[in-house]
Amino acid sequence: MSHTASRLFRCFGRKGVSLAGCDNGHGHTRGTCSPTCSSLAHAPATSQENSCQLASIYSLRWRIRFSRSLLLCLTAIRALLLPSLVAGSEQLVFKLDSSPSTPSSAVEKFDMKVQYLGLGLLAGVTTAQSSKPMPTLSPGIDSGENILPTIMNSSALDPQASCPGYMLKGPQNTASGFNARLSLRGKACNLYGTDIKDLQLVVEYQRRDRLNIQIFPANIPKGQESWYKVNDEHVPRPNDHGLHVPANESDWAFTYTVNPFTFTVTRKSTGDVVFTTKGSNLIFENQFVEWKTTLPANANIYGLGDIISANFRLQGANRTIYSADIGDTPEANLYGSHPFYLDHRYVKVNGTTKGYAHGVFSRNFHGQDVLVREEGITWRTIGGGIDLYFFSGPTPAKVTQSYVTAIGKPAMQQYWVLGFHQCRWGYKDIAELDDVVKSYQKFQIPLETMWSDIDYMDQYRDWTVDPKLYPQKEFKAWLDNLHKQNLHWIPIVDAAIYIPNPKTEKNKYLSYDRGHELNVYMKNPDGSEYIGAVWPGFTVFPDWSAPNVQKWWDNEYSQWYKEIPYDGIWLDMNEVSSFCVGSCGSGMVDLNPVHPPFRLPGERGSIIYDYPEGFDKTNSTEAASAAAAKKKQDKWNAQQNPPSTTTTPYYRIPAVTPGVRNINHPPYAINHAQGNHDLAVHAVSPNATHHDGTSDYDVHSLWGHLEIKATYETLRKVFPGKRPFILGRSTAAGTGKYAAHWGGDNYSNFYYMRKSIQQALNFGLFGIPFFGVDTCGFNGNSDLELCSRWMQLSAFFTFYRNHNILSAAPQEAYVWADVASASRTAMAIRYSLLPYFYTLLYHAHKTGSTVLRALAWEFPDDATLANNDAQFMVGSALMVLPVLDQGVTKVTGAFPSDGNTIWYDWYTGAAAFSDGGNHTVDAPLGHIPLFVRGGNVIPLQRPAMTTYESRRNPIEIIVALDAAGCASGNVYIDDGESEAVRDALYVGFKAARGSLQLNGNKIGDVGRLAEYITDVAAVHVFGVTRRPGRVTIAGREACRFEYDERVGKMTVYPPAGFRYGRGKQEITWR
Repeated sequence: MSHTASRLFRCFGRKGVSLAGCDNGHGHTRGTCSPTCSSLAHAPATSQENSCQLASIYSLRWRIRFSRSLLLCLTAIRALLLPSLVAGSEQLVFKLDSSPSTPSSAVEKFDMKVQYLGLGLLAGVTTAQSSKPMPTLSPGIDSGENILPTIMNSSALDPQASCPGYMLKGPQNTASGFNARLSLRGKACNLYGTDIKDLQLVVEYQRRDRLNIQIFPANIPKGQESWYKVNDEHVPRPNDHGLHVPANESDWAFTYTVNPFTFTVTRKSTGDVVFTTKGSNLIFENQFVEWKTTLPANANIYGLGDIISANFRLQGANRTIYSADIGDTPEANLYGSHPFYLDHRYVKVNGTTKGYAHGVFSRNFHGQDVLVREEGITWRTIGGGIDLYFFSGPTPAKVTQSYVTAIGKPAMQQYWVLGFHQCRWGYKDIAELDDVVKSYQKFQIPLETMWSDIDYMDQYRDWTVDPKLYPQKEFKAWLDNLHKQNLHWIPIVDAAIYIPNPKTEKNKYLSYDRGHELNVYMKNPDGSEYIGAVWPGFTVFPDWSAPNVQKWWDNEYSQWYKEIPYDGIWLDMNEVSSFCVGSCGSGMVDLNPVHPPFRLPGERGSIIYDYPEGFDKTNSTEAASAAAAKKKQDKWNAQQNPPSTTTTPYYRIPAVTPGVRNINHPPYAINHAQGNHDLAVHAVSPNATHHDGTSDYDVHSLWGHLEIKATYETLRKVFPGKRPFILGRSTAAGTGKYAAHWGGDNYSNFYYMRKSIQQALNFGLFGIPFFGVDTCGFNGNSDLELCSRWMQLSAFFTFYRNHNILSAAPQEAYVWADVASASRTAMAIRYSLLPYFYTLLYHAHKTGSTVLRALAWEFPDDATLANNDAQFMVGSALMVLPVLDQGVTKVTGAFPSDGNTIWYDWYTGAAAFSDGGNHTVDAPLGHIPLFVRGGNVIPLQRPAMTTYESRRNPIEIIVALDAAGCASGNVYIDDGESEAVRDALYVGFKAARGSLQLNGNKIGDVGRLAEYITDVAAVHVFGVTRRPGRVTIAGREACRFEYDERVGKMTVYPPAGFRYGRGKQEITWR
């Protein structure tokens, strides 16, 4: 055993913790591990044998035999282990393999192409799947132009000062509203494109609460429809099949001025102007559209995503909307396109503050900058038209319901997806997956679903499994056994399709061949296949407008399911992402496979040394070691990429060519966060062409939405009669009809844990209520404190998954004893609340309501809550008040009141607060403050290790009385999986004046749901101020009840056989 390895076994970050039997990879074990610590950052390089041993240890292939309390050993060694892995791995990365299997002639031939492409060097890269050398793309291949965003260009001309605007002509009233022609008032400015001389204005009063305003070119030449309008087949227009209301019955009033043309939208009931373009000009060019509206002082604007913001309320924000594979960079355009905002205003009515909300949706999916300022909002798009929808509310809840109804109410999810999910990039074989499942079971932590990142694939190719690490027969047998335990498995499927090397027989890839034969891939303008680069190498991309694409997509998934029985699909990289600018693989496919133009996590120069805030305080030795190693790595990286000698960076400012669309570098440059603001960086280029003639420029932000939609239709065929489960990264307005979403590639720190609440609330607005994040963080290493807090917070999100990056330290819930304990506590609550969560999802599916809610939206008249995203509601009944900062054991939160509200402590049932103020509560590590809002009835079911077991456990009910002694609620029960529900039970609860009534409404034969409609074992009533003298159940004296006068809680235990759905039932207490 080397000096390094012996030091490894002596190193632990927590005093007094010992390791009872650590398998060293050779079948032998070591005894007690000393708490003495020393750094491995400067340890000598290990031998090849010991390097393999350490890698084996790190990847959990060693078998750990220890008791539950000794799991902390993993925590202690991981910061120390990573530097040692560098010593072994550096010898393998970026080293030319001179093995006989690579003839010199082949190397010479490749080098010639390298020089031609400027791709860089031939690198022998050892991956998890292959030790064969492969060419590595140069980082410069994904650099693009250095574009100066227009909003950052101090010399850019102001469109409002330069352009003439329009005047209105020939107004005509119609059955649905109003039409008119708009014409330029003066000489065309052609500032960021070619001015459109004549426009058509259409105003429709579609519903009482919804107004639509459209402005498009009066004459759109054939073939240019996508320049200005959204394809209704992609995102249906919310027009209710042409239905409308008379103008005098609408909540809205539309008025206008003629010259210059401006318009104003007013709420009739209050006379409040919610939107007006007065004082500004309308600019409408073939590559640039701008309109503005004023705002009242201190406006509360929410939404406009997908973006993580410094503040929940948007003030002084630049919101760029353009789908990008960029990681969760704050204030940057992320994965999706959701051009919708909620405007929540507070006014004084007879001395009382009253909240009024409305929503605005711009049905335009071109790239755009939305500038939110104190005085107003400026909307700038690089294409499309104006297609605005106004939703009157007047509460935030009603605004959201109206908007989500318009774009498509969310899909109903299967019951099992509410369980806990475990994933990581780096589960390298079946045995490791099995280790994780068994470890969760061993430590009694619920687990519902295992996920696989790209590790399972054969060379990162979709619909394949690695023949050595995930052999098909063994993998299928493992999955069959998983399913027998009522557990599930979900694989990742990436957007790009590997294009095989035609010169290598072994390189065949039939999925590509079948798609090629059916002509389903995106094209270059010259008609050849557009070839980018992603994980497997050079790749092509499905074109969702191709006539045969659905047929091909169905076939690939259906055939693969016969071999590998998955339970849902995880769609990633669908912004759509490509690791090079342009069709970089054209003419170069005979080099495939190629390595991405960046280092993968764990390769030299990309070792992960990042830890959460406070790690230097709680684990000072490990933090110092990691900091020293990171400093050394940063120095090495700087040597590989010396700084530029140019003192002033050169920026390209795209020029305007009148009459010509410059789609690769549009004249108005949005503040795109990727690379150097070039739209083609790390994405399919704007000039990639679709079968219907559309350029990707016009539909880029819809690619992921269309892939999700196609996959939804596919899975309906793979799983006939069942609800598909899809998790998608890139989304757009209406994606919630088909899929769930997670927050993308976040980081392991408290900042991102805090921002996960904001993300969840916003995606509720966007109609995607089934949302979660990578719990404990994706990028970087987590630690005990962060992961404890985050596992408890995420337990109250609808989607609950732990996931992290390749080569980062393990962060499964069982790795730390304290995290395991915190997770069990939170999961017990979550699993008991599954009937409540499922019922909330049912309401979202039926009405467009939200599941997770901002306090400001649930208490719309309380202006003090406007910027509060540090706590949230689950439905109307539960408030979560998490710890979001490191080293904190108390947390202060708002406990709002509508005059009748009492907040009860979840854990004791005691009345906590009712004054509507802010209060500080204890929150030691392992405890998440949770409060029940009086006035609500919450259905529960006793928790278990899986949702299958939990659904069959006894039922309990919480009745939390408000100040008037009343409460209400409901529960929805069906089979948890059928797309077309035949049998269901809906039970309404109503409590008042010392009684609880249960009223069941049946659909179909609820006898087929008998296994889920179990006995009601207990009814807990919060807020009972005195001990009842008599308790009855269905008119009979209760045999058993308890009363705790310290907290005012009564618990009634109904007799066996007391169940939902048996007519009208009543429990009384007097």
